[in-house]
Amino acid sequence: MMAHPSPDLYGSDRMFIESVRALAPHGRVVVSLPADGPLSAALRDAGAEIVVQPVPVLRKAYLSPVGIVRLAFAGLRSLPRAVRLLRRERPAALYVNTVTLPLWMLAGRLARVPTVCHVHEAEDGVPRPVRAALHLPLRLARGVIVNSRATAAAVGRPGENARLIYNGVEEPPEPVAAPRAEPGPPARVVLVGRLSQRKGSDIAVKAVRLLRERGRDVTLTLVGDVFPGYEWFEKELRAEVGDDEGAVTFSGFRTSVWDSFAESDIAIVPSRVEPFGNVAVEAMLAGRPLVVADTQGLVEIVTDGDNGVVVRPDDPAALADGIARLLDDWDGALAMAKRARDDAARRFGKDRYHRELRDAVQDLTGRAPARPGRSRP
Repeated sequence: MMAHPSPDLYGSDRMFIESVRALAPHGRVVVSLPADGPLSAALRDAGAEIVVQPVPVLRKAYLSPVGIVRLAFAGLRSLPRAVRLLRRERPAALYVNTVTLPLWMLAGRLARVPTVCHVHEAEDGVPRPVRAALHLPLRLARGVIVNSRATAAAVGRPGENARLIYNGVEEPPEPVAAPRAEPGPPARVVLVGRLSQRKGSDIAVKAVRLLRERGRDVTLTLVGDVFPGYEWFEKELRAEVGDDEGAVTFSGFRTSVWDSFAESDIAIVPSRVEPFGNVAVEAMLAGRPLVVADTQGLVEIVTDGDNGVVVRPDDPAALADGIARLLDDWDGALAMAKRARDDAARRFGKDRYHRELRDAVQDLTGRAPARPGRSRP
């Protein structure tokens, strides 16, 4: 049994598809989603059965003392259904994908199903009591997996003996068109990901405005939508763009990231919070020069001047300077992007991920604690 918090097809959801692909060839896999959505078809193609089981998902709105209490009450209402499902299916193991589903870890304990939680969050910016409450359910799991050293550090004590498994990112189904020999005009910058403060969408918009004020012919494409309830953020972004027609394109969600990279010259990941950063790896696999923020897991992927450019986080001027740095030495940027593509395929391939995840779940179903260990970046 595998539980996932979203029916969408963003980076963490595509990563979950790889988790299913790792386990489905070795036994029956049933996936619980809180609602039906585009992810369902992809999971069925990967070999899973789907059960829609509405459960509360921990979102930013819950990250307060009052919010934690509200989440607890919502979880208690959903708990009996989750326990009944586990007792009916009698799985060998329960894989809970992300700490945003604390109810499933309690359900696993009550149903006496050995549980592993794969933590993809590094919420080190929330108050300590809230962070402690967020990670408390991990004590109910038999094993904990983390996707980066940054995640392990943010989790605290439960992360000390967690198994580190870097994400495995699927390569494009066919080669992505090579970057242009000259970047423009205009130079096309892309940011793939949710429209959110966490992903730094506002930082990207401000950086491109700075570049245009400096006389640079640069455009930005934002690929992604907002979470329901956060429409106000998109309105603020559009207001920030103002009347500068053509500067920023809001393309909405796209099923495939590869076309978005193919249409771009430079990819950026200016996240304020980024426990790993699948989209950074995807940009590398697409052969695009890359600028990332010096944030959490991104610096476990990108080394400044080697396979990308790393800039100060939460700083539009620094991001603008990073983009300009690539544009001013385009031959060097293309050479760096080629190194990055080879590096990403070697370190973050899906076959390695599948093998390591199968080993971790096998440890669990073998009734042995997960081996503490580290995969090498």
